[in-house]
Amino acid sequence: MKKLSATIAQLAAMHPMSAASAKEPQGRLKDLAGFGSNPGALRAKAHVPKNIRGHPALVVVLHGCTQTAAGYDRGSGWSQLADEHGFALLFPEQQPGNNPNLCFNWFSPADAARDRGEALSIRQMIATMVETYDIDASRIFVTGLSAGGAMASILLATYPEVFAGGAIIAGLPYGAASNVSQALEAMRGAGRHSGAELGDRVRRAVGHSGPWPSISIWHGTADATVSDINADAILAQWLSVHGLDGRPSTTAMVGSHPHRRWMDKAGRTVIEDYRITGMGHGTPLATTGRDACGTVMPHMLEVGISSTRRMAATWKLLDGSSSDATSTLPAEKTAQLERLPSAEPAPAAKTDVEKIIEDALRAAGLMR
Repeated sequence: MKKLSATIAQLAAMHPMSAASAKEPQGRLKDLAGFGSNPGALRAKAHVPKNIRGHPALVVVLHGCTQTAAGYDRGSGWSQLADEHGFALLFPEQQPGNNPNLCFNWFSPADAARDRGEALSIRQMIATMVETYDIDASRIFVTGLSAGGAMASILLATYPEVFAGGAIIAGLPYGAASNVSQALEAMRGAGRHSGAELGDRVRRAVGHSGPWPSISIWHGTADATVSDINADAILAQWLSVHGLDGRPSTTAMVGSHPHRRWMDKAGRTVIEDYRITGMGHGTPLATTGRDACGTVMPHMLEVGISSTRRMAATWKLLDGSSSDATSTLPAEKTAQLERLPSAEPAPAAKTDVEKIIEDALRAAGLMR
């Protein structure tokens, strides 16, 4: 397992990118102002295409560390798709004063609970978009990369009535950490918890009794920043929440990348899991071919599959689109892919290293 010191060093090496990223042009995005009390002190950007449909869908897009809203949009191609298909986009954006590395503070209890901090700021942005652009409240979705993926997990757990679905890219499960040292340990994949325990974290978040959002999980098998053990944990968490067992309804390949789906009794896909073979830490892109979308940038990676297009297709945002361009796996591969996290938690290390970690992060410019 990757050493904690190596994780800190890698994050420190990423830090100089944040200053350059902050100077990126705004691109297609416009400022969204006056969206509420904004307790998390976030910025809000939006893109509403000229061909916006009546009662449109809304996709909330959360960038990763060292990224800006405009940069993530350029890399992922979300506004390109919105222009083609007439749905609206909201891009919450972190500010350096909140986090020098431009990460959403998913590990902070002040920002990771319903009606608090950054989570509430994003909820206020959504409410403003719904009112201003007559958004279809039954078609609101959220996606995010890395820290943005972890914040997407928080929003899906704490505001489940708001979202029809969500996609977590190289992220972490809800409740993975409540301080910096726990966050770094979670990123490394330290500690195991049963699906029931992980599911209980979501169920206890707000006491929700209605339908739960659908979940799409994306993670590279060679991710050295956020271990793909976290994808296993997200999967176990939401299988428990949706009351499903570990056996997928379908197992297939999209190119060289395994794709599993779990369906409810009505035949609706409620969970899907993509493991991107050989990919490191970032958002999967296809920048050539019929599904071309987005631009290769740091943490925006060409792997021959467009996560942006496939998410939008799954959410039925694309005219005549289909996310079923798959091939069936042989039986032996199916058995390998049905691996699930251990049902019993592994013992976690109980060393008190938080002060050492925080000192190192401050020296790297990652904490105030």
